[in-house]
Amino acid sequence: MGMNLTSVGPLPRQWAEEYAALSAKDDELSAEDLERCAVAAHLLGEDEQVASLLDRAHRGYLERGLPGQAARCVFWLVFHLGNAGQAARAAGWLARLQRILDDHDPDGKLSYLVLLVEGVRLMQSRAAADATPLLERAATGARVAGDDDVFVLAGLARGRCLVFQGQTTEALAALDEIMVYVVADQVAPQVVGIAYCSVISLCMERFDVQRAGEWTNALTGWCDAQSGLVPYRGTCQVHRAEIFQLHGSWAEATEEAAQVSQRPPALGSVAGAAHYRLAELHRLRGQLDLAERSYAAAASCGQEVQPGLALLRVAQANLAAGIAGLDRALAENRDTAARPLMLAAKVEIALAAGLIDAARTALADLEQSAEAIQTPYLAGLRAHAAGQLRMADGDAQAALSLLRRAWTLWQQVDAPYEAARTRIHVSAACRALGDDDAARMELDAARTVFEQLGARSDLAALAQTNEAAPGHPLTARECEVLALVAQGQTNRGIATALFLSEKTVARHLSNIFTKISVSSRTAATAYAYEHGLV
Repeated sequence: MGMNLTSVGPLPRQWAEEYAALSAKDDELSAEDLERCAVAAHLLGEDEQVASLLDRAHRGYLERGLPGQAARCVFWLVFHLGNAGQAARAAGWLARLQRILDDHDPDGKLSYLVLLVEGVRLMQSRAAADATPLLERAATGARVAGDDDVFVLAGLARGRCLVFQGQTTEALAALDEIMVYVVADQVAPQVVGIAYCSVISLCMERFDVQRAGEWTNALTGWCDAQSGLVPYRGTCQVHRAEIFQLHGSWAEATEEAAQVSQRPPALGSVAGAAHYRLAELHRLRGQLDLAERSYAAAASCGQEVQPGLALLRVAQANLAAGIAGLDRALAENRDTAARPLMLAAKVEIALAAGLIDAARTALADLEQSAEAIQTPYLAGLRAHAAGQLRMADGDAQAALSLLRRAWTLWQQVDAPYEAARTRIHVSAACRALGDDDAARMELDAARTVFEQLGARSDLAALAQTNEAAPGHPLTARECEVLALVAQGQTNRGIATALFLSEKTVARHLSNIFTKISVSSRTAATAYAYEHGLV
């Protein structure tokens, strides 16, 4: 029997109207109409209806002697159930698909459908070496059959396999080629959404936020042209919230994350990621109790809550808990995409706790990550952390150069909050170099951004800094060193007390003597008592 693969015809872009019209005459629907209705149901978020509609469509095609169309309906049913996490049902329908092909496809022209399903299953279990040949055969079969939908899906899965095998450059090139089909509107709408979200997820894992933002904008434009579409469900919507947050659109980020977090618990890790994003936004706004609850909700879904929870503990003045949480997460998650963020947080918190060597170790690991994945975002993270460490070492000039670079990179990726935080450290470096005017202007610029964003925690910290503004030019670390000098400590004793090297202590002392215009430890001690630093 011939395998007629005639299309169901051009699909509309008014999905709500299409679904309502077809549902109104449910008993009279042809197999083609049932298939169209299943597409509309999927795009409108009516997921429970999709399997039933595709089942009915496949039976209708078989009754009319069109096993090719029936096989494709079952393929989409398997794909839908697999994405919904219903593995047992998907396996049952996969067996049904194989039986249809055994009975009606003696030449194996549609075997690529089964190859794709098996290849995706192996890819999802990270058996990339086993999945790749199956996916390549599926892509070849789809190309011969003129099946652009399966060709694109196979290409997306193959790209992910390349990532698992460490061939990220090749993966991005392969995905760019696949996206030509998507952008040209050559594939089914459900494939378009999968393709965009796959590429966006990969970009976010690599901290390629500029590329992710571009694809998100493209997806937004496509969704805007689809009336009634429920866009960005699942991981893709969480990434959209993350991009909104990065670009300073915190209200929009909160709305996107809240939508995902309120969906059924079956979403599991996706819901956890959404709760984590909400926790981060609460923390930045100074809503610490709400942040605490959201981190707990994320953890209950199995989501790693570091480094956000550690930074919350710092805001709650519990540095020890913050460091302990980060150390546990770093030891447990050596290959996680969030590791660079954890390392950057470790540098910041370790410095706040005076653990210079721990900060130095974390920075070295962060620099390795930034070298492996060379994107402006990671370069900014690296420069910011390195600048903080140089300040702790007492080298304000080197710190200033690194921090200026970090600020430029944050501007490049349109990250206003990160840029403002960097300006706080730039201000400290300028003040340490005696340029009080520049220091004040940097603080004012940072304050303006924090006010625009609603970053109440940072505004409160800035206010405390201003209230405690010393009547001297010394940094906080220099004040600690001077206080120990006044107590009669030697350089070695100071180094031991503050977890510094003696060379760093000597540099601090040189800076201190220059700034307060003294030439001896005795004169420096007198200065410390005069200014209430002991």
